[in-house]
Amino acid sequence: MTAGLSLADLAARFELQLRGGRADQAVTGVATLADASANQVGFLANPRYRAQLATTQAAAVILRAADAEVCPRPCLIAADPYVAFAKVAALFERRPAAQPGIHPSAIVAAEARIDAGASIGPLCVIEAGAVVEAGAVLGPHCSIGPRCVVGAHARLVARVTLVQDVRLGRRVLIHPGAVLGADGFGLAFERDHWLKVPQLGGVVVGDDCEIGANTTIDRGALGDTVLEADVRLDNQIQIAHNVRIGAHSALAGCAAVAGSASIGRHCLIGGGAGILGHLSIADRVTVTAMSLVTHSIREPGEYSSGTPIQPNRQWRRNAARFKHLDEIARRLGAGAKDSTE
Repeated sequence: MTAGLSLADLAARFELQLRGGRADQAVTGVATLADASANQVGFLANPRYRAQLATTQAAAVILRAADAEVCPRPCLIAADPYVAFAKVAALFERRPAAQPGIHPSAIVAAEARIDAGASIGPLCVIEAGAVVEAGAVLGPHCSIGPRCVVGAHARLVARVTLVQDVRLGRRVLIHPGAVLGADGFGLAFERDHWLKVPQLGGVVVGDDCEIGANTTIDRGALGDTVLEADVRLDNQIQIAHNVRIGAHSALAGCAAVAGSASIGRHCLIGGGAGILGHLSIADRVTVTAMSLVTHSIREPGEYSSGTPIQPNRQWRRNAARFKHLDEIARRLGAGAKDSTE
């Protein structure tokens, strides 16, 4: 957290234009337009909240130039208010500084390599062959398995499990309960029973990735499951074996990606979306929430599937007719042909 900030400081630091108000006005935090006090900065990124400009008590509002004309409070004008707000809010984040060293309750194998600048929290387990690099922070109850590497300045918040053969890049952030490197769902059916297919690969996570709470990323069957740099995964996401996710892509909560699918760079996958295995998605594709991707997507753009919510009685009637759609289409086609003869 940064102390002693003023509106002028924020404007200079993030190249914002200050309009109105006192340049030396102290700023102690950030808040929504509805809740901001006279020492807090608010922001307007979604036009739905534009009406709140009239009543906000914020010290200043981060917004676009077009919205400044109707804002009675001092303004910090930005090309992208949400990006600017994220940068300002980071100045007020409260995060206890981690002290280098190994907590007495941690169990560290003699064959593990821990940099002197790393911080190993209570009840962590680090197995033989694991590496924890400089500045990395392991919160309580983390488990680092064989041949895993925690990159420099990575942070595992708590109860994070790296099962085996997981390599994290620099500045990776992993939230509580995430599991990386567990077996993928590889099975072969022989006559009357399942055979487990050995999972021989690992997981590679690029620099600056973030992985949400209780998200799971399986290791590859052959080769690795790969997240390129700056991939962001929300909570409770399933990434199956040998999936590849391109740099700067983001997946929202409860999405699931089946084995060997490939997602391009700068993609956005909405919450609850599913992607079937062995498919390829091009760069700069957006898949909206709850969609099911059943075929490869070759061109950038926005894609959706599913039916919007309806009153139950109406939905039941429509659902009963779904199975007749092909028959109806054939009849219409035949009728159109007859009318032209």
